[in-house]
Amino acid sequence: MSAATRERATAFAPASVGNVAIGFDILGFAVDALGDRVTVTRHATPGVQISAVRGVAGELPREARDNTAGRALLAMQEAARPQFGFVLEIDKGIPLGSGLGGSAASAVGAVVAANALLPQPLSRIELLQFAMAGEAVASGARHADNIAPSLYGGLVLTVGIDHPRVKQVPVPAGIRAVIVHPHMYLATSKARAILKLNVELSDFVWQTAHLAGFICGCYTDDLDLIRASFEDVVIEPQRAALIPGFREVRRSAMDAGALGCSISGAGPAMFAWTLEATTAAVLAAMQRQFARHSLTSDGWVVALASAGARVIA
Repeated sequence: MSAATRERATAFAPASVGNVAIGFDILGFAVDALGDRVTVTRHATPGVQISAVRGVAGELPREARDNTAGRALLAMQEAARPQFGFVLEIDKGIPLGSGLGGSAASAVGAVVAANALLPQPLSRIELLQFAMAGEAVASGARHADNIAPSLYGGLVLTVGIDHPRVKQVPVPAGIRAVIVHPHMYLATSKARAILKLNVELSDFVWQTAHLAGFICGCYTDDLDLIRASFEDVVIEPQRAALIPGFREVRRSAMDAGALGCSISGAGPAMFAWTLEATTAAVLAAMQRQFARHSLTSDGWVVALASAGARVIA
C-alpha cells in the first residue's frame, strides 16, 4: 500500500540508555529488549487526538500538547501541514520514570508511524526534531540522547539542538549491555532539577577526556581505553543519592568484570558494558545488590546493534 493511500500504521520504538555515563544529553544507545508501539490513523480533520493509552505506563495525559507523542505530532503537523489529522493509540512497553527513554520512545514511535501516512515522507533528521519537541514535555528541555538512539538504533552521538548532527558510533564486537531496572519511580524532571549549573574546570577537563577516550576506544576496538574512560565525574556523583544502593551496585558490576557501570539516563535504571562471557555474572551481581536494598528488579542483556524505530504494521 502506498503512503498516499495508507490510512493506518503502527511503529515500534525501542527503549534507550541516555548519557552512557560520559555523554550527558548527547550520547545514547538503543535497547531493543523493550519498547513502545504507537499506532497512528488518519483523521479527516487536522489536529491530533489520543484515543487510547495501554500497557505499563498507567495514567498519561490524553491532551495532545501535554503528551510526548501528541506534542511530537503537533510539531510535525505544523511543519508538514498535511490535509488530515492524526489519531494516536499508544501501547507502552517501557515503564515511566525508569530511565529507559519511555517518553522518547512514544514520541519517536508516533512520528515514525505518522510519517508512513504522509504522501511525501520526511527525513529521519526532521523526525528527530519533531520527536525532540515531544521529549521536552517530559524533561523540560529538548535533547536527543534518548530520541536519537531510539530512532536510529545502536550507539548514537548527537551534536546540536536546532541543527542536530547525528553519528552512529561503532561498538567493538563482543561487548554487551546489561540493563537493570529497580522497581521504583524517578521523575526525569526531579533528576534534572538537582543538577548544578556550573562545573569545576578540573571536572570539565576530565569529563571531556573521558568522552573523547570512550568514543576513540569504540572506533579503535580499544577495550582498555573504553574501561579507563567509562567514568562520569559531573552528573553521576550528583544523582547517585537518588538511587538506593547505587555505589554497591556499581562496585559489584565492576568486580564481576564489567568495563563500566553507571546510571541509565536520569535513573533509577542502571547499565553496564561487559564482554559476553561475563554478562550473567554482572547481571546477577547488580540485581543482588538492589535486592539487598529491598528493591526487586528486572534485567536484560542486549547487543549494542539495533535497527532503531520501524514500522511493523
